[in-house]
Amino acid sequence: MPDQFDAIVIGAGQSGPFLAARLAGAGKSVALIEREHIGGTCVNDGCTPTKTLVASARAAWAARRAGDFGVTVKGPINVDMKAVKARKDAVVGASVQSLTEWMDGLETLEYIEGEASFVSPTQVKVGGRTLSAPQIFINTGATASVPDWHGLSAVPYLTNTSIMDLDTLPGHLVIVGASYIGLEFAQMYARFGAKVTVIERGDRPASREDEDISAWIRKILEAEGVTFLFDTTVESVTRAGSGILLSLKTGERRASVEGSHLLVALGRTPNTAALNLAAAGVETDKRGYIVTDAHLRSSVPGIWAMGDVNGRGAFTHTSYNEFEIVADNLIDGGTRSVADRIPVYGLFIDPPLGRIGMSETEVRKSGRKALLATRPMTQVARARERGETQGMMKVLVDADTRLVLGAAILGIGGDEVVHSLLQLMAAGTPYTTMMETVHIHPTVSELLPTLLADLKPLR
Repeated sequence: MPDQFDAIVIGAGQSGPFLAARLAGAGKSVALIEREHIGGTCVNDGCTPTKTLVASARAAWAARRAGDFGVTVKGPINVDMKAVKARKDAVVGASVQSLTEWMDGLETLEYIEGEASFVSPTQVKVGGRTLSAPQIFINTGATASVPDWHGLSAVPYLTNTSIMDLDTLPGHLVIVGASYIGLEFAQMYARFGAKVTVIERGDRPASREDEDISAWIRKILEAEGVTFLFDTTVESVTRAGSGILLSLKTGERRASVEGSHLLVALGRTPNTAALNLAAAGVETDKRGYIVTDAHLRSSVPGIWAMGDVNGRGAFTHTSYNEFEIVADNLIDGGTRSVADRIPVYGLFIDPPLGRIGMSETEVRKSGRKALLATRPMTQVARARERGETQGMMKVLVDADTRLVLGAAILGIGGDEVVHSLLQLMAAGTPYTTMMETVHIHPTVSELLPTLLADLKPLR
């Protein structure tokens, strides 16, 4: 006979543990299953460790720039990668321990380690056990996509997960992929002191962004020594001594690049293969993501999918939001849905990019009447005072309703400042309210009213 629970949660990423805790707090018996490590990507090899490494890289960068501020630092600036990794491991360990202790304190929750697979729409197997519940929630996340380049399987390569174990400085780090993960690691390791080359099949970095934002991202990273190879694809990979050699193609031209380390940063693949979703009748799309409605319900009644595995977002904050939506619907009797969610995310190079709503490209495609304003960070007093004037601000507004459609702030504090505009969007408040509000000087946010006052028709 299967072990009976009120609910089964598969995956202990950002949605899973919090939903399991809410359900347990409501008096339900809950099984939380995790095959690898509690906390998922964010805590173990995503946000927490990478931003900890980014902080170490920034410290090295700031130390090298000390003379610009009249501060004398004697001797060369050296980076101890073993100490950097140890600090990262300590921060991750504390987060995992805190989460584990919290889960252990929930009386009606059982934490089970192992790989879960469906037997039926209401049953899953894990280890030698069969579990049954009328409600099953999938939060299995995603992993790094690995291409089928000739020779790749025969050489050592890194992903965003395995690079977390690196405690030495690469002589030459070659990164394939100029999207968010690749760009963050590129700047980080350049600041640590490595030579960094980024290979991208497109014609610019962060191709999801508008061209002016992409141009600034490229300028920021190139200024720190990162080399980009655009419109370039990898044809094969071989060993070269203790490193690797990539054979490349750019148009009709062929070339090669040799490096000590290779990081593959070409997107994510949903962790659905081992779930045996066919046994439950759960529908997936052509990429393997679980298809859900706006309330995160799968094609099978009683089964939900949250986080990266449903393809609705690849961020910690969207995953956590999906826990909130499901909890609101099932426990609080609410009607929240992802249909109400405003797109919002960050790119954590330094300075960071904060992005909300629609891009300029998307607004133009929509055909609506809109207003646009841009402003270079050189005109922000706080940026000049800090000596960090790279980047720009951009905001788009509906010309008829005066509501904010979207914004991009690439510059000092951009990932924080953009939230002020996000709240305008969420509240349905016209931009004139912010434009007429007094802000504190000298801050980055004080330039938002000035930016909005300069709105002009999008042409």
